[in-house]
Amino acid sequence: MTGAAIVVFDDELTRYDFGPAHPLAPLRVDLTIRLARSLGVFNSPAVSVVPAPTATDDELGLIHTPRYIEAVQKVSQGPFGDGLVHGLGTGDNPVFPDMHKASAHVVGASLEAARRVWSGESLHAINVSGGLHHAMADLASGFCVYNDPAIAIAWLLEQGVARVAYVDIDVHHGDGVQAAFYNDPRVLTISLHESPRTLFPGTGDPGESGGPDAPGASVNVALPPGTGDGGWLRAFHAVVPPLLREFGPSVLVSQHGCDSHMDDPLAHLMLSVDGQRAAHLALHDLAHEVCEGRWVATGGGGYAIVDVVPRTWTHLLAAVAGAPLDPGTSIPGEWREYVGESTGRRAPARLTDGRSATFSDWSSGYDPDSWLDRCVEQTRREIFPLHGIETSY
Repeated sequence: MTGAAIVVFDDELTRYDFGPAHPLAPLRVDLTIRLARSLGVFNSPAVSVVPAPTATDDELGLIHTPRYIEAVQKVSQGPFGDGLVHGLGTGDNPVFPDMHKASAHVVGASLEAARRVWSGESLHAINVSGGLHHAMADLASGFCVYNDPAIAIAWLLEQGVARVAYVDIDVHHGDGVQAAFYNDPRVLTISLHESPRTLFPGTGDPGESGGPDAPGASVNVALPPGTGDGGWLRAFHAVVPPLLREFGPSVLVSQHGCDSHMDDPLAHLMLSVDGQRAAHLALHDLAHEVCEGRWVATGGGGYAIVDVVPRTWTHLLAAVAGAPLDPGTSIPGEWREYVGESTGRRAPARLTDGRSATFSDWSSGYDPDSWLDRCVEQTRREIFPLHGIETSY
């Protein structure tokens, strides 16, 4: 099932750039869009590529404080001032010229995706440059200046959307989005991530389950280092579909960081592009099942910028477009040549890692000797009763 799809992209979105030595390279977005175009993902008459507006200060203020927005504007134009108080000017979040404008442009792209979906103009919409999920109300964090998915969700609530579900599959905990809606029963945030014991930002335990007015609104699945496709998909399907079905959102917003891949240099999970593709398709199908297809997707982390990000996000773009690509598809020579010219590296030849994205469903039973199963069971026992969901098998 599918419908009209919007891809929000223009070249200015690659100006969100912390510099050549920083892991969050804008080249990954450029390579993704080029690969998707070379494979014809945008050729369908049902798919439109539209430019992004720049978010206004009022729109940024749906999540961020005026003092923080002012600090970002100030350091974008000159000396640091009090920027370091807000996490700006650090190794993770160095200041760059026109940082405020570039960051607000990324937010504008996610807002445009949300507008297109909620207006009914599009069933699905995506901003691959977005997913900057670590930014807090008054703090830059984890390569994120403004929190575009949280702002998009806040905008949807402002339009009268009754319930929004947010699913975050980045390897890092979606702490900024969780913090924004921790005590808001209208928003269900679900994050599947590597254990906070071994990875930034050190949050995302199952016990972080929502504020006093929103018990069960925050869901965290903290996965053991080394988790691969089968374990990750087992955890996803044991937690996400039952909660989305019970919550009944009007819109699904998702963050698709692909730093869970085995080749990512900043984390310790072991997924393949094939497992990540399966996750994208599962979220597409859940959007159709639980909220009539209304789906706003964003990018996120991903630091294997040649071998992983373009391939998995091309699969994501194809899922949004309603025309999934065969994993065995060969990558066009023109794209591989561009990679060689722009990076000096050898590009992958196919869209697959050659893995089978199979998993054992939770209905097969809980294994208390499995570290993964213990983590999943901890989340289910913490959260499911708060939603009236039975935890037995």
